[in-house]
Amino acid sequence: MPTLIPETMLPNGMKIFYLREEEVPTLYEQIQEYFRNGIELHEGDTVFDVGANIGLFTLFAYQLCNKNVRVYAFEPIRAIFEVLERNAQRFDPEKLQVFPCGLSQESKTIKFAYHPYATALSNAYPDDSKELIDQLKGAILRNLKSAPPFIRWLRWLPPFLRSLILDKQAKKAFHIEQVTCQMRTVSDIIREHDVQQIDLLKVDVEKSELDVFLGIEEQDWRKIKQVVVEVHDLDGRVEKITALLKAHGLSEIIVEQEPLFKGSNIFNLYALRRNFD
Repeated sequence: MPTLIPETMLPNGMKIFYLREEEVPTLYEQIQEYFRNGIELHEGDTVFDVGANIGLFTLFAYQLCNKNVRVYAFEPIRAIFEVLERNAQRFDPEKLQVFPCGLSQESKTIKFAYHPYATALSNAYPDDSKELIDQLKGAILRNLKSAPPFIRWLRWLPPFLRSLILDKQAKKAFHIEQVTCQMRTVSDIIREHDVQQIDLLKVDVEKSELDVFLGIEEQDWRKIKQVVVEVHDLDGRVEKITALLKAHGLSEIIVEQEPLFKGSNIFNLYALRRNFD
């Protein structure tokens, strides 16, 4: 018998399965940010959702394209993938194909840091340093009006109470469990499924974004029309990814920072290939 997974209703009317209820509004708000700066989807398009989590971006694309879209969605952490799979099965398992793996620069098995109380933070480059926690905490405190709904209410409290509550929540959020995950490459999937075109490559993989792009072989870059990626600007990563995309013909690039992340090293990068044939 399938595991009982809780359900909720999204603002767009879709009833979905979820893992952490408090994350759903935040994830839903975040996906709205991907369709900016010329990023578009149309009926009949093909999408790669890399770092799919429970599939809210996948389902948004499906609804946006009037159920006429093919999505390849990737989530390496088993507990999260099981919810993604249930959501895809509920709506359209043929068009919404899900994969229990992440995408990287090569096929391999690696250890992930799974954050069961903040699943969107799960990643292949764990960092529970005080510096990182202080950076995220500082970004939230500076931008409380743009914070996730479940902590936005903190703006009504005295500053010392805000800090104490965030310290407690950060300690819980940064509790991690080590899990083993399978990684593949974009080009592996392109070959295996004979993908002729990727109209949108969406990447949100918590510090592994450069690895995803390094897994695209030369002949496959021309198939990619648009890219939207959350970039953690470590070691000049925004500049490196920008240069890589431009070198492969995605020449129209805009880098922005969501209000919540002002003052942090987290950016959104939007890239388009003009005269795509």
